[in-house]
Amino acid sequence: MNFTLKIWRQHNADSKGGFETYKVEDIPPEASFLEMLDILNEGIVRKGGDPVAFEHDCREGICGCCGLYINGHPHGGFKGTTTCQLCMRKFKNGETIVVEPWRAKPFPVIKDLMVDRSALDKIIQAGGYVSCHTGGVPDANAVLVSKHDADLAMDAASCIGCGACVAACKNASAMLFVGAKISQLELLPQGRIETEERVKKMVAKMDELGFGNCSDTRACQAVCPKKIKVTNIARMNRNYLWAKLKGKH
Repeated sequence: MNFTLKIWRQHNADSKGGFETYKVEDIPPEASFLEMLDILNEGIVRKGGDPVAFEHDCREGICGCCGLYINGHPHGGFKGTTTCQLCMRKFKNGETIVVEPWRAKPFPVIKDLMVDRSALDKIIQAGGYVSCHTGGVPDANAVLVSKHDADLAMDAASCIGCGACVAACKNASAMLFVGAKISQLELLPQGRIETEERVKKMVAKMDELGFGNCSDTRACQAVCPKKIKVTNIARMNRNYLWAKLKGKH
């Protein structure tokens, strides 16, 4: 398969970027999008050029590093798919593909297609820890958790922190990410104790780092590769409101 790539090139956050056009040929249909970029970079390096910088790690859809804006959609716009899981057979032979980094103020460009997503880590750090005792692993039935709550917590915990929700939101909101990280602990007895302090600290840090408010378009849910639901945002808002009201008494 042959493609024309329009890729955003930018030396750093302070420099002016722009699109550059590349041609790639004989790409196997089963190759992933990142493997296609590897092939592109091999050709650029052979010619003595500067390879396109992009982030990756596990290439198994679980690390969240591979976030790219492809043809106007985070991760390419295919439901439940990260960039590293996106196969080139999803595109038409000869198609022109536009590749950009995340576009959000809290995610400054490091180089080309790489952005600094450490703001998400800072939000998690602000939430602190759970105050459960360390030691031996308790019996599985010692702490009773309903299957409904366990399933919801597991669904929320599947968030990989890729930032697609932020990139898709017109306000660059991180509320789906924060709601998921709060829900995965709040729904379980071990994490429920600090819920009120945790939600206040994480929301405050989110605002401090420059993320916007929820735009209520559900674009975040539509592009999330792990299909995190906006009900986690509602749960976070409810917990935040309750925590603020209790703090006034």
